[in-house]
Amino acid sequence: MSSRIRFTTARQVFEAFASANRDIVAPPSDDAPLDFLRGLAGSPTPEDAISFCAYLLPRREAVWWVCQCLRAMGAAGSPADERSIAAAEAWVREPEEAARQVALAIGEAADPASPATWAAFAAAWSGGSLSAPDLPVVPPPAQLTAQAARAALLTGIARVGVDRRAYWLKACVDACIRFAGGGEARP
Repeated sequence: MSSRIRFTTARQVFEAFASANRDIVAPPSDDAPLDFLRGLAGSPTPEDAISFCAYLLPRREAVWWVCQCLRAMGAAGSPADERSIAAAEAWVREPEEAARQVALAIGEAADPASPATWAAFAAAWSGGSLSAPDLPVVPPPAQLTAQAARAALLTGIARVGVDRRAYWLKACVDACIRFAGGGEARP
């Protein structure tokens, strides 16, 4: 198994994505990313661990991890949610512009309160252009995939109920750690 991590310290993640400093309460450190992540998971703000995962993983991997976590949580309960997650997964399997455009169209038509919608946006905002095809190219900011992935999981975890919240926070972070190390992304 080969690592999917492209950073050698947690601080490098924060330096690569300025928005991580707003999305993660804990200050950056020079710890190895997975050591930092494990510390976040055991902190008073374990949501920081979900956020750090979203920034730590490369875009495709972050989208796949989110989709696997949402499926495990049962977040693909409606046909619209299934379409959103399926579009994100299709982009992961075939990260081409056409698949990204489909994910964007599905995300724009879906319920913005749904975690699955944010999974579609995580794929849609991975590259290409945010503008219509007949307009000048507007590339998405580098952090948009991570922010959408974070929104998908934090929204999904919020919906499982207080009694299951800690379980799903841990399950999703554990899945990220396994996946980052070269294993499976499924909780």
